Order: sequence, then structure tokens, then C-alpha cells
Amino acid sequence: MQASFFTAVALPVALAIIMLGMGLSLVPEDFQRVKKYPKAVLIGLISQLIFLPVIGFLIATLVPMQPTIAMGLMVIALCPGGVSSNVITFLAKGDVALSVTLTAFSSVITVFTIPILGNLAYQHFIGKTAAIALPIGATILQVFLMTLLPIGLGMTVRQIFPEIARRLEKVTNRLAVGFLALIILILIIREWSNLPGFIMQVGVGVVLLNTIGMIVGYYISKLFNLNSAQQICIAIEVGIQNGTLAIAITAGLLNNPDMAIPAAIYSLFMNITGLIAINYGRKLAVTSVVPEPVESKV
Repeated sequence: MQASFFTAVALPVALAIIMLGMGLSLVPEDFQRVKKYPKAVLIGLISQLIFLPVIGFLIATLVPMQPTIAMGLMVIALCPGGVSSNVITFLAKGDVALSVTLTAFSSVITVFTIPILGNLAYQHFIGKTAAIALPIGATILQVFLMTLLPIGLGMTVRQIFPEIARRLEKVTNRLAVGFLALIILILIIREWSNLPGFIMQVGVGVVLLNTIGMIVGYYISKLFNLNSAQQICIAIEVGIQNGTLAIAITAGLLNNPDMAIPAAIYSLFMNITGLIAINYGRKLAVTSVVPEPVESKV
């Protein structure tokens, strides 16, 4: 398989299928849920869109790694949550409605934040070619086509043909898992000779980004007295990012497979912490009675 086909066709198709599957599970009320639970949504978005990039920048700056690897790590920190976070939240007995809402809102917001913050990060870690490597207008357009458009299409199908949407949702979710596994496999094969060195460089950064992100999301939501299901949800949303989008940006938009290695390693490692979150969330659900959240004040 040629690199051009991989970056120009395989990555966008895989991401579009994942986003289409998400759209098939969404209804307009998911975007209106912010009115009912403003504090939980606000805390989740701030944790994911502000705290996580700061954490990623500190890790990329303090942990010794090549500039391209540091940039790849930053791209992960700038990405929204994905379908995986919704699935893991469901299995962990977290607040699935909140998870879907946070994923939906972060997917919209990051269309604008990824190009802006990505350019700043590129300039810091790589050098003077940031504007050329990640043009804001083109990035917004491509991220829109790869994420918001298929989500909107899926929601439209869900509204008009709900039964068909339920059937397609199962199929697209399975295809999404298969595509993501294939993408990671292709990256590993292509970079096999460099992989041991990349793991040595990326491993520590990826583990720190994933685990610290989850811990920060959990304890910030706990600090603001959200219920246990919301705490689990926000921890997962902050810790489980859209690895496929990160790969598409680094290998596709930035045309640098080396930068995609952190996202590939991250996409593998997040499943381990995801299993830990599922186990913890299920135990917490047994011992906790989740009250109705009080959302009168933010």
C-alpha cells in the first residue's frame, strides 16, 4: 500500500466511518443537554480543551524527545474525544449522555482550536514552517469534512430513518474498530525498524499524557461535586482522545509519519487505561447511589 493512498484515502475514510457511526447515535437533544447540565459540560470541556493541552505541552517540553515526536504528542492533546470514549464510558457505568454531549461539543470546538493551537505548537517544537505545514483555512475545511459532515449525515439518517440508523450504527462501529486496527498495523509495519526507538521516546510521554489526563479530569470533577457517573465520564473524556484524528492530522495534513507514531502508540495504550476505568467505574457504580445533579450554578 502506497503512502499516498494511506494518507489520502484510508485515513479520511476510516475517520469518516467512525464519525458517521457517532452521528447515527446522536439526536438534536444531545446538543441541548448543556442547558440541563451546564456545570458538568463546562467542567468537562475546560478539562479537555484547556487543561489537557497544557499537560501535553509540559510533558512534551520536560520529557526528552525529538521535536517531531513532541509535536505528535501535542496533536493528541489538542484532539477531541472520540467514539471510543463513549463506548468506554458506557461500559464503565459512567454518564453516557454527558459523554456524547462532550464529544459532540469538543468535536465542533476543536475544528477551530486545532489549527490555531497546532500552529503555535508547530512553531515552538519544529520551527518557522508552521504556517506552511498547518494552514488554518485548509485544516478547518479538512477537519470539517472528516468529522462534522459525517456526524451531520449520521444524525440526519437517525432522524429520518431511525430503524435503519440503529442497524447501521452497529455495522459502522465494527468497521471503525477494524479500520483503526488496520491503520495502526500499517503504521507499525512502515516504521518497524524505527519502532523500538520511538517506543523509548514516546512511551513515557504517552503514558503520562493518558494517565495524568484521566486523573486531572476525575479529580477536577470531584472537586466541583459532580456525581460519580459524571466523574467517571469526564475522566474518560479527558484521557481517551481521538487517536484516528491525530493520525490523520500528523500523517495526512502535516505529511509526517514520524509525528503519527505517538498517536498510534497512544491508541494502543489507551485501551489499557480504558479497561482500568471500566473496572473502577463498575465497582464504583455498585457502591454509589448517583443523585440527580444540581446544576443551578456554574
